[in-house]
Amino acid sequence: MTPHSHPTPRHPGIDDRQLAELLDRMSDAASAYIRGDIRRYLDLFDHPDDYSLMPPYGGETSVGYRPTESDLEATSRFFAWGEATLEVQHTYTSGDLVVLVAVERQHGEVGGYADQDWSLRVTIVFRRAGDRWQIVHRHADPLVEEIPFADFAELARGPEADPAA
Repeated sequence: MTPHSHPTPRHPGIDDRQLAELLDRMSDAASAYIRGDIRRYLDLFDHPDDYSLMPPYGGETSVGYRPTESDLEATSRFFAWGEATLEVQHTYTSGDLVVLVAVERQHGEVGGYADQDWSLRVTIVFRRAGDRWQIVHRHADPLVEEIPFADFAELARGPEADPAA
């Protein structure tokens, strides 16, 4: 985890020690996920019924997370191996909520592809529930490196769109 130099706005509820522990836990979670240890990831954070995900490959936002045993096994196979480092860009705390803006610098063997960079920009919203942390929202995208506007426009159009239209 690499701290960023921007100050973190603070409100009563979550102190510096608790925030540092949460960031360490998220760093551990990112490492577990990329190496296919989904059970470790789930031990670190709860995902409540109102959890929402905007996945890094695009598409619809999903709500809820109730993986089956088959889902967990498939995820563990999909993420065959990898390493991650969490680079914290900014945090915001208010009451029992924490918003994390970070880059998950990661590489690994994912989805049958050889070891490659899988770094993601992430925004994650955490909620403290008793002595546990819940991830209530995650938004991730692979645009860690800037891309030319023409490439962005092509992505925005979608695979079936006519670029001349």
